[in-house]
Amino acid sequence: MIYNVTDIQKILPHRYPFLLVDRITEMTKDEMIIGYKNISISEPVFQGHFPDHPIYPGVMILEGMAQAGGILAFQSMDITDEEKANKVVYFMSIDRAKFRHPVKPGDKLEYHMSVAKHKGNIWVLEGKAFVDGILVSEAELKAMIVDK
Repeated sequence: MIYNVTDIQKILPHRYPFLLVDRITEMTKDEMIIGYKNISISEPVFQGHFPDHPIYPGVMILEGMAQAGGILAFQSMDITDEEKANKVVYFMSIDRAKFRHPVKPGDKLEYHMSVAKHKGNIWVLEGKAFVDGILVSEAELKAMIVDK
């Protein structure tokens, strides 16, 4: 199942400059999702991080993983699109976050999220981020889907 940025904007409330998923390339409901963001030097964050040595911030990588995980959680719920419109994903915790390799302009940052546990409106997701097949970050994310 492929979602382009227009489809993603129908699911997530995030918008530029904080929508951090460009496309979803694969998804199995209740199991896993793969998506990506193309990292461009025109990202506003590079004005300050760092002007002479641009590195994509780890916190932005984690947020991108969280957004991909949010898409997986929303699309796994057995409710109508109208019901989804009245819900939002809140992230409750980020555990065991590790940053293993810098992400730079020109990289394609690929998010791999899988469901570790799901009970009711609580989701525990294992996330990994890759650039060219190299693991750049990983974390466990816990989220809750709530009414707006």
